[in-house]
Amino acid sequence: MADSKNEVQASRQAVALGFLAGYVDALGFVALFGLFTAHVTGNFVLIGSELARPSGNSVLIKFLAFGAFVAAVAFTRLYILWLERRGVAPLRSVFGLQLLLLIGFMLAGLAALPVTASDTPLALLAGAIGAAAMGVQNAAAKLLLSNLTPTTVMTGNVTQLVIDLVDVVRGGADQAIHRRCAKFLWPILAFGSGCIGGAFAYIYAGFYGLLPAIALLAWLTWGARPQPAAA
Repeated sequence: MADSKNEVQASRQAVALGFLAGYVDALGFVALFGLFTAHVTGNFVLIGSELARPSGNSVLIKFLAFGAFVAAVAFTRLYILWLERRGVAPLRSVFGLQLLLLIGFMLAGLAALPVTASDTPLALLAGAIGAAAMGVQNAAAKLLLSNLTPTTVMTGNVTQLVIDLVDVVRGGADQAIHRRCAKFLWPILAFGSGCIGGAFAYIYAGFYGLLPAIALLAWLTWGARPQPAAA
């Protein structure tokens, strides 16, 4: 019974975090001239593209976002270790840290309006805080939620799902593969839905469009159960 309850909670967390990552990533991309906040891969591609074929958009915000992302991952690791030494279950505190940064992203974005260029000081600040918030989520996924489907990058998830679906279609799938299909499918759909929602949210509400993401993360923070960090 306890295992079933834990599986349900893990599934809900994966779907919610997948939606959150897609939502924030798309909103940041639309708002800040093509900045990916939830992962670094896309920013590497855009930096290379801009350096090879300049379009007039500054790459400074992408370099700063990368630095902020790395710093947030490092800080989250140290923060978790600090909490562990004091006997504090880290998940709720780490979600709380991400929540504060996500609120900071919204406030910095509002202060930066109208965002007419990606290299203005407040736009740079907003991008850095947004990337830091998602850096915390990426670190938490590795350190505290390794049992979940990855929630910030969907390439591996889609690859695994396609492999498993091929096995299902050819009749070579056991119950474990069927369960894994469901485990990977819902976060992928949630991420895609979040991307659509985040993009439209910025178009219609600007940086106030982050409020649903903040509310979702607040719900996750409130509901986080004590969970030990991975070694």
